[in-house]
Amino acid sequence: MSSTQNRLIAACDGATKGNPGPSAWAWVLADADGTVLRWRSGPLGHATNNIAELTALRELLVEVGVGARVEARLDSQYTINAVTKWLPSWKKNGWMTAGKKPVANADLIREIDALLGSRDVVFVHVAAHQVNGDPYNDLADRAASASAISQQALAGSDASQVPGTPDRPAGSGRASGGGGAKSSSKSSSGGGGGGGGGGGDAKPRKAFTIQAKFAGTCSCGQGYDAGEKITKLDSGRWGHPACA
Repeated sequence: MSSTQNRLIAACDGATKGNPGPSAWAWVLADADGTVLRWRSGPLGHATNNIAELTALRELLVEVGVGARVEARLDSQYTINAVTKWLPSWKKNGWMTAGKKPVANADLIREIDALLGSRDVVFVHVAAHQVNGDPYNDLADRAASASAISQQALAGSDASQVPGTPDRPAGSGRASGGGGAKSSSKSSSGGGGGGGGGGGDAKPRKAFTIQAKFAGTCSCGQGYDAGEKITKLDSGRWGHPACA
């Protein structure tokens, strides 16, 4: 594998509220020292999670340009495998799977393949929805979720502008093209919602939830198990819906 030294650091992610459902893509780009340079997210209307994930990678590759050296961090094993592991066989088999079925999302994968030919990209898989996980994946996750909910394009040049940043209202990132962003809650691929760390006997407000892919710890200090329903909290962490 090529050295990651002096590469741009990037993360991209897709979000879908349902699957299929309202969807969006996002990427975050940082310099080799880890300073965020810019981020962007865009709506996709009604789409699948895999389309959102692939589109996020395509948009990132378009952004960095020809000749770029990039360390691309993704939480989608499907996307990484599709464009690195499975692609050669699909090409050889005329874009048919081993089961003799047409490859899903082939047009997007072809576009990505062409873009990768003129860019030096090292893919790094990162775990999704982890407390203290990859910070760039978390930023892309929150930006994609905000655009999936609002169906507005968002962009910024600072990590603090990403919707869902603690102490910053969701949807307060700069709307791309000058329009006003209307995102009202925060979440991640396949989920969303959330509020601040919960108050006694107050009835928690309804939040989008997902099933945790991995065990983790809620802001309340109590753990949750893989497969348990969780939601995004105002702290930026994932936790129990009752703590929202």
